[in-house]
Amino acid sequence: MKNKGFNFWFNLFILIGMAAAVLFVDILEIQDGDVQIVKQIVISLGAIMGVVNTVLSANGNIWTFFFGVLDVLICSYANLDSGNMGQFLQHVLYFLPMQFVGFWQWKKRGASFSAEGGEVRKVRARRLDRKQWGYVGAALFVGTLVAYGILFWIDKAQMAAGKIAGIDNAKLVLDAAVVVLNIIGQILMSLAFADQWYIWNLVNVFSILLWTNRLLSAEASSYTVVMVIKYVFYLLNSINGLRIWLHLSKHDEADMPQHGSCC
Repeated sequence: MKNKGFNFWFNLFILIGMAAAVLFVDILEIQDGDVQIVKQIVISLGAIMGVVNTVLSANGNIWTFFFGVLDVLICSYANLDSGNMGQFLQHVLYFLPMQFVGFWQWKKRGASFSAEGGEVRKVRARRLDRKQWGYVGAALFVGTLVAYGILFWIDKAQMAAGKIAGIDNAKLVLDAAVVVLNIIGQILMSLAFADQWYIWNLVNVFSILLWTNRLLSAEASSYTVVMVIKYVFYLLNSINGLRIWLHLSKHDEADMPQHGSCC
């Protein structure tokens, strides 16, 4: 009962806190005559949908994929508008279809829209073994190298065209790591691995750094601060998500048969 009470109030804090922070920023930004109000409001709503999505995901609730679709669509628009073509393509070509893959996998692992005993059935979480962690580590290393090479090539072409003054290698490494960690985290999330939350914690920390760097630049959009706030709340939620899913995975292990294999 104490755990349920804590989750209720923590989730309420995340949702209300995010909504209040976004509203405050919007009021300040809309006073600027150069701000496109409709765009600001749409992206702010997307940020709130994203927080709802992550809160539901942290609690193992299958409704997360409905809000996930909304979040991905609005984030795709924000990245396209900001000129982040890599992030735009990743959202449209990867994150969007993975919402449907995740929905199908969670249904297979017991998650349900209908309530039983007054509570919606949560997904049965599982854990990565050492061999699987090895695959994750290898994928992160190789994927980051490949992503860095692509981003370096893009920046080199832009520098040759006179669009940028130089190449920021530290930023490129961070950007490449975020892309790969997002891909890995989404796979683990869709397959209901509790270990996804270690990945999401890293993603959120790196994303805060990336959007803060964007905020401090001259090219920052009016909604950039909304994105920083969004990832701060994402980080708080992902820390709680790790706690909840480790608990869910223990329940799944307890329910497994003592002999034989389970698929």
